[in-house]
Amino acid sequence: MDIVWLEDFLALAELGNFSRAAEARHITQPAFSRRIRSLEDRLGAPLFERGGGGTTLTPAGRVLHPTAEDIVRRMRQTARDIRRLSRDEGSTLLFAATHALSFTFLPNWMRELERDSPLGPLSLASDSLRGCEALMMQGDAQFLLCHQHHNDRGRFAAPRFLTKIVGADRLEPYCAPDDDGAPLWRLEEDMEPTPYLAYSSESGLRRILDTTVMRHRRVTPLKTVVTSHLAATLSSLAREQRGIAWLPRTLVNEDIAAGRLVSCGDESWSVPLDVVVIRPASPMDRSAEALWAKIGPTA
Repeated sequence: MDIVWLEDFLALAELGNFSRAAEARHITQPAFSRRIRSLEDRLGAPLFERGGGGTTLTPAGRVLHPTAEDIVRRMRQTARDIRRLSRDEGSTLLFAATHALSFTFLPNWMRELERDSPLGPLSLASDSLRGCEALMMQGDAQFLLCHQHHNDRGRFAAPRFLTKIVGADRLEPYCAPDDDGAPLWRLEEDMEPTPYLAYSSESGLRRILDTTVMRHRRVTPLKTVVTSHLAATLSSLAREQRGIAWLPRTLVNEDIAAGRLVSCGDESWSVPLDVVVIRPASPMDRSAEALWAKIGPTA
């Protein structure tokens, strides 16, 4: 079985559309369709339900999906390790971190880890959660630092991945203050239409909000005025009186202390978050395993 077929399968599973998946894979749609059919013929079962609204995984496709992700990730990681050996390179720790944590939590956390001994060479990629997930799934990152809600492990559930909690945070609603220091808008059950600074679908914080506050509270008066995957962008717009934004507390501590942002909802509108480090459960090189042991107990 050609690993390219599995990469095609994963692209179609993610994008749900043959033409978009073919474009992402840089081949024509007829050629892409033939490769998907070849994979289905090889496995002896249809992997996708084809419909006017796109494609969805069949039961066989859902069984294949985690295995395909694991195979592709391991093959890419192995290829990377072999290239490093052939170039006689030292062992570099490969980290992916979401934008919000790259600028706030990560530097101090790294200093704590290096208190007793240096970590060695480190390659850091900062991206949206979707981008970080792709790096991890492709074997281009050994560790992922991100926010996580306790009831949502996303794509990184056990037993294929291991998780350690390394910090705590809160996702809370903030806006600019008025001249008296009170919030310009206030979240209430029966509020007036309120401008809302929203996360895009690429953001892990959007996913957390959708499964917590947005699912359980009546927030229909929120009117989206700006969408971004960057919490820092939404924070800046909130300071400029453009609307309400749910922001990680670690990102806005200085703005709160300076009075540039104020909370605009009681504690029932906030979401507790874990700051976690995630890695594949499969063995990694010696320096990566040494770092993992240094971090602490598995969650």
